Amino acid sequence: MKRITTVLAAAVLAFGAAACGGGSGGGQGNRLSIATGGTTGVYYVYGGGLAKQLSASIPNTKATATVTSASVENIKLLASGKADIAFSQLDAAADAVNGTGSFTAKQPIQAIARIYDNYTHVVVAPGVQAATLTDLKGKRVSLGPPNSGTQVVARRMLEAVGLNPDSDITKQQLSINESVQAVKDGTIDAFFWVGGVPTAGVVDLATSKPGIKMLDTADVLEKMRAKYGETYTGLDMDLSAYKLPGTVKTVGVANVLLVPDKMEAQLAYDVTRTLYEKKPQLEAVHPEAKKLDVKLGQQVEPVTLHPGAARYYKEKA
Repeated sequence: MKRITTVLAAAVLAFGAAACGGGSGGGQGNRLSIATGGTTGVYYVYGGGLAKQLSASIPNTKATATVTSASVENIKLLASGKADIAFSQLDAAADAVNGTGSFTAKQPIQAIARIYDNYTHVVVAPGVQAATLTDLKGKRVSLGPPNSGTQVVARRMLEAVGLNPDSDITKQQLSINESVQAVKDGTIDAFFWVGGVPTAGVVDLATSKPGIKMLDTADVLEKMRAKYGETYTGLDMDLSAYKLPGTVKTVGVANVLLVPDKMEAQLAYDVTRTLYEKKPQLEAVHPEAKKLDVKLGQQVEPVTLHPGAARYYKEKA
């Protein structure tokens, strides 16, 4: 289900231009649509900052960020010509280039950078008795919206502990914004969110509902790696980012910036250059931008680097 809304009124024009090849350069300039995620997630904030820098740094370019369900939908938007740049988790991107998982065929995408790692948040509402993923059986749980990277990870995690996501829980498919509100309203017991730290929506929830807790999910990591490969890693999440006590171990997955494989090499080069040259400005938008690094940025396997991005990295080697 597509649920695209515009961040700015001009985004409507950006989508139309993108669908007509507006991101390919030429005398009319570049209209770049950046597919992000929900409004209280990191993709949206980061994407808005990137759009501003691209518009200011690349001549005759107007970039706009759009709200989406995130990774899977973003890749489909790229493939259909309705977006020019997209945020995605690496696991969803790996499925896309292999034509597996949510994709029935190989998708025409390439990467320009690995940018930061997502942390899997399994947020449990106050008063709900759940200490492990297995304890979610029979409970009302949001797996994230359809066509999201969050839902990909959530389903795989539940399956790793022997739960059927479609029958062993009362499944809901809510965005991060909707999940936060549902906990506030008492209509769900827990939700999955895969994103950077801090995520504004979770900060808001922890402030209004300090009795929430996060589950430790380290016990599923090896099973997920054995089945899906090394796109998953173990991360320690410092809960002080949410003004909660302690640290939990969780599953992490890298984020990548993707573009269509037909994007002109010079434009891909300029987007990549701007990303790194404007790192201080992006850090001011969200702290996850501090993790931008040209050496890490090239590590996008199994996705192929776009030739324009590869030229930038070669120059910086």
